[in-house]
Amino acid sequence: MKIIASNFKTNHTRKSTKVFVEEVNDFLNKEDIKNDVYIFPPATALDNFDVQKNLIIGTQNAFYVKNGSFTGEIGTEQLDEFEIKTILIGHSERRHTLGESQHDIALKYNYYKSLGYKIIYCVGEPLEEKQAGFTSTLGYIWEQFDGIDLEYENLIIAYEPIWAIGTGVVASVEDIALIVGKINSRITAPLLYGGSVKPSNIDEILAIEDLDGTLVGTSSWDVEDFKEMIKITKNRS
Repeated sequence: MKIIASNFKTNHTRKSTKVFVEEVNDFLNKEDIKNDVYIFPPATALDNFDVQKNLIIGTQNAFYVKNGSFTGEIGTEQLDEFEIKTILIGHSERRHTLGESQHDIALKYNYYKSLGYKIIYCVGEPLEEKQAGFTSTLGYIWEQFDGIDLEYENLIIAYEPIWAIGTGVVASVEDIALIVGKINSRITAPLLYGGSVKPSNIDEILAIEDLDGTLVGTSSWDVEDFKEMIKITKNRS
């Protein structure tokens, strides 16, 4: 079945996240939706939510430690309190806005792999690589797999072209399909697409061959829009 994930980024509060999660959980029950649905709230909103098995709460980030002197970070001690066992790693905003290197990303990946976490691992190219051509785009993406075990059984890959994230600029179905096909030739893990996904285009994106779901940012922050996209995802499964 197709997968859908919501990345809240630096949005929603502890209170609004609780309301959001409860409403989505009720919707899954009411509509008998069995697809895996992931929600990644900000760290301050993580909690022990009483939800059905296929609604998974994950963390957008954590350092590769249990605990220690790492100001501003969280580790597995904090995640364990809320039974969080799913993590986003490699998101472009952490790579490009916050300066995470591939070396640090690989350290984080392998730490959480060693603990059995479900990992959604993000890759994607900036506009200048896209403009440089297909070969350059692929080379850039392949570098983001350095130090990453693509055979890890709890891995999901998310392809997110950076120039399409939060910009309203949507990659064409043909562009997505071309890159998805190449990535799929190297992996066995499920593959998601992210980048200005919204209710009006999610159906045609989910129709792309070899694509297993979507990772949604801005358009998923409104619970009604997210529920609509969940229903479309169910119908595409």
